[in-house]
Amino acid sequence: MNIDKFTSSFQQALQASHSVAVERQHQFIEPIHILSALLDQSNSSIVPLLRLAGVKIDQLAGLVAQQLDKMPQVQ
Repeated sequence: MNIDKFTSSFQQALQASHSVAVERQHQFIEPIHILSALLDQSNSSIVPLLRLAGVKIDQLAGLVAQQLDKMPQVQ
């Protein structure tokens, strides 16, 4: 995967998803990590698009956090 082909915003989200995985002691970066990072980005167009689609962002963020909590951790 050539990360240079992604937008700078998505590159930042990938880096942030790595940080989320490391902080939570997860072995791999999963799509849920990327979603978590995208929801936390202040300059992302993802949150406004999801709001236009009728998604309740706070509720989605809570569900994402619950799923991240359920993932196995590496000790």
